[in-house]
Amino acid sequence: MALRLIQRIWRGFQPGTSSCRQSKRVSSFQPQVQVTGEMVEALREVVGSANVSTAMAVREQHGKDESMHRCRPPDAVVWPQNVEQVSKLAEICYRHSVPMIPFGTGTGLEGGVGAIKGGICFNLTHMDRILDLNVEDFHVTVEPGVTRKALNSYLRDSGLWFPVDPGAPASLCGMAATSASGTNAVRYGTMRENVINLEVVLPDGRILNTAGKDRRFRYCIRKTSAGYNLTSLFVGSEGTLGIITKAALRLYGTPESIVSAVCAFPSVQAAVDSTVEILQCSIPIARIEFLDEVMVDACNKFSSLQYAVLPTLFLEFHGSDQNVEEQVQQTEEITQMNGGSKFSWAKDQETRNKLWMARHNAWYAALGLRPGSKGYATDVCVPISKLPEIMVETKKDLVKSQLTDGGGCQKMMSPGCHIC
Repeated sequence: MALRLIQRIWRGFQPGTSSCRQSKRVSSFQPQVQVTGEMVEALREVVGSANVSTAMAVREQHGKDESMHRCRPPDAVVWPQNVEQVSKLAEICYRHSVPMIPFGTGTGLEGGVGAIKGGICFNLTHMDRILDLNVEDFHVTVEPGVTRKALNSYLRDSGLWFPVDPGAPASLCGMAATSASGTNAVRYGTMRENVINLEVVLPDGRILNTAGKDRRFRYCIRKTSAGYNLTSLFVGSEGTLGIITKAALRLYGTPESIVSAVCAFPSVQAAVDSTVEILQCSIPIARIEFLDEVMVDACNKFSSLQYAVLPTLFLEFHGSDQNVEEQVQQTEEITQMNGGSKFSWAKDQETRNKLWMARHNAWYAALGLRPGSKGYATDVCVPISKLPEIMVETKKDLVKSQLTDGGGCQKMMSPGCHIC
C-alpha cells in the first residue's frame, strides 16, 4: 500500500500532471493552464462565493511572503473551512491540471508562496481549531490556521508547551511543511522530531493519515518500527506532495525554572570552543546562539541595547531550580576558561526577554545596516569546528560584493552542525 502511494505521488511530478506547487526548476513564469470562469464557479460551489476571490489586491497579498522575491499572484484565492472542502477543491484543481499553493501566515523568507505558474491559492487560516489535547500522552492535534503562539497560549494552564520557535508568528502546519527550526532546536529538536502524525490532502483530493489510517489521530504511538515513515517524508516537503490539514505534535512539560545568559568573547574561535565544550560536558542547554560583532553592533543600535561589540553567545537553561543553577555555574566556568567576559544571566521573564531582544530583532537590525534595502535569507550548514573559517570567508565575500561593510552573521548552534 505504501509503495503504491509513493508511486502515485511520484507520478504527480511528471509532465502534464498537477501537483501542489510546481517544481522550482521552471523555464517560464507564464501560467501553464488558464483558470476559467467555469472553474472559479466550481470552486464557489464548494466553499461559497464569500470564500473565493479573484480581486487583484487579494491575489497580490497572497503572492508574496516576507522574502525579497517579487510578487507572483495566484489566479484565485480560496478559504476552505474543513478538510472535506480542501479535498473537493484539490480534486477540481487536479482535474483541470491547475497548480495549488497552500498559504498559512505568509511569514516565510524563501518566496515559497509565489504562484510562479499561476494557480489557486488555498488560504488555510479559517481552519484554526486546536483538537485532541492529550495531557497524559503529551500531544495535541492542530489545524493549519493555528500558530505556535496561539497553541502555547491555549496550553498555558496545562503545564505543557510546544518549544519549536522559528522567531516568527508562523502557523504550525506551515512549520511542519517547511521543517522549521528555531532557537530551542539544540535541546528539543526541529519540527521533524516533533511531528507525530499528519493529515494530508494529496494532489488528487485523497486524504492520507501519515502515521496510519487505522490509528488516525487518536493513537499517537511514540515507539513503533512498523511500516514506512511517511510523516517524515511530508515534513519539509514545502507543499510539493500535498496540503497539510492537521498535525499531531509532541508536547513537553513546562520547565520549573528558566535562566537566560549572555557572554562576550575576544574572538569567534573562543565562542566556538566554548560551545563545543558545553555540549561535550552534556550540559542540557536549551538554547545557544551566536552573533558576530557586526550584528551585535547593529542590534545595539536598533534595539537601544548596550552589549559589548564582540562575538557574543546567547544561552538559555531549562530545568529545576537546582539543576539550572548548576548548569549556569558550569557554563560560566567554561566560558571564562575560553576568555569569555561580561557573563550576565537573568531568571525573571522581563529581564530574560530583554537579554534575548538582540536575537529576536536581529533580522530587522540587519536590514538597518543599509536603510531601504531588502534582506536575502539563507541557511548554511557546516560543522561547528568550521565556523571560524566560514565566518572569515563569508565576511570577505560580503565586503567584496559590497553588500555590507563587514558582514553580519546570525548563528544558531546545534549539536553536530551549525546553521547561519
